[in-house]
Amino acid sequence: MPAGTPEPLTPAQQELYDWLSDYIGVNHHSPSIRQMMQAMGLRSPAPVQSRLRHLQQKGWITWQEGQARTLQLLGGLASGIPVLGAVAAGGLVEAFDDVQERLDLVPVLETQGLFALTVNGDSMVDAHIADGDVVLMEPVVEASRLREGTIVSALVPGSGTTLKHFHRSRGTVRLEAANPAYEPIELPADQVQVQGKLVAVWRQV
Repeated sequence: MPAGTPEPLTPAQQELYDWLSDYIGVNHHSPSIRQMMQAMGLRSPAPVQSRLRHLQQKGWITWQEGQARTLQLLGGLASGIPVLGAVAAGGLVEAFDDVQERLDLVPVLETQGLFALTVNGDSMVDAHIADGDVVLMEPVVEASRLREGTIVSALVPGSGTTLKHFHRSRGTVRLEAANPAYEPIELPADQVQVQGKLVAVWRQV
């Protein structure tokens, strides 16, 4: 049970909260009401909505009724933005290992699926991203819709993930550093998986 003021839960409320904690911990976003219904073995949304209202009243979640995707856990282990691994800003390194820590930010950062990566290297210094910074990334579904020059985390299969400016020309992707000491990486577009685009940089001083 979280430390602080949340009130005790009934078994049914605890079952839903535990499932929500597991789901959000794995998927990094809240589920739909239908998914909650299926997980609880219910045929109607009413019992789920009732449990959610009680969870909110007791201080375990925040939730805007009628908008399942606004649900956020309070005080549990799944709160905060997951730090999924390290991203290279020099050579390429493996990334997206097991979650080791979570970046606890104010709930105003409500970008769907937001995740964090720690920067290794200095290839993005001219974009004011330094070694040791944490970059907040928004998942990218369609790389073809990215604006030229967007800073992305991109996976090169067999090599690892790198943080670079994204450029695309016909069937070729160019991943360009913000440091003249590094040469651009040019590859066929089908060999590059863009995982996220930069939302913000977190620097501890």
